[in-house]
Amino acid sequence: MRFLLLPLLLGLSGVGQAQLLTGVWGGIRTQNAGGCFPAYSTELHIIYMQNNSFMGNVYSYDNDRYTKINFTGKYNPLTKRMVIIENSVLQYNVPDSCIPCIKTYDLTLSNNGNGGELLQGEWRGHEMGNNNNCQPGKISLARVAKSIFPIDVYQNDTLARLQKTMKLKSREKDLVQTLAIDTSLIKIELYDNAEIDDDTVSVFLNNTLLLYKKRLTGKPLVLNVTAFPNTPYELMMYAENLGRIPPNTALMVITAGQKRYQLHLSSSEEKSAVVRFKYEPLQKALLR
Repeated sequence: MRFLLLPLLLGLSGVGQAQLLTGVWGGIRTQNAGGCFPAYSTELHIIYMQNNSFMGNVYSYDNDRYTKINFTGKYNPLTKRMVIIENSVLQYNVPDSCIPCIKTYDLTLSNNGNGGELLQGEWRGHEMGNNNNCQPGKISLARVAKSIFPIDVYQNDTLARLQKTMKLKSREKDLVQTLAIDTSLIKIELYDNAEIDDDTVSVFLNNTLLLYKKRLTGKPLVLNVTAFPNTPYELMMYAENLGRIPPNTALMVITAGQKRYQLHLSSSEEKSAVVRFKYEPLQKALLR
């Protein structure tokens, strides 16, 4: 599996659990005496979840040192226990005398008494590139409204390989509409508009390929997106052909909670239709 930089979550099932755990968790990770860093700021990004399994990235950082490591994990909703296993170091900048640590976290989900959620527990691990143990430590995280790092999106290996080899022609972006939505769960459906004439499209969200050379028909192409709050998204429909009746046209139906939007998109060899949206939590909207 691979991730690409953009602030979104893409899932096909396990929606209830995804609502529970996906998002950004921030706090402090400590390390016992003898470790390189007695305390690090930490951001845990749970970016994809299906049933009780999930994946994401964790950032540990201070003023000029950081690591970015991807992980997989399991959650037990009965005991509220979460086990996270880091897999590989994606990026790091640490002193020469230090080696990034590949960690396993044993965490418990709880409530702080004020309606906020906490993840707390312990971690242990081994040095990157060998089996030498790292000094273990503790970690305490709470949900945060916004990340200071880009949030990655899940992308399967096939799409990742395809995007590496794609050479898109430079085209003007044609903004169809900008939407403010009050729910994180968004269903996007794409149909051929009017007569079915073999229109074929690729679809990108914040420059990440989600659908590749798909034919538009009377049966919808479906994307289920779980959006992070206060994060801008741009969905682009790129015409792979013009069909039998130019230009390439589509009906996009967006369902967000109780609201439903129908948008007419048109893409050609000169321009690509885009729709922008942002999830603005209702609680925040009511306070304004």
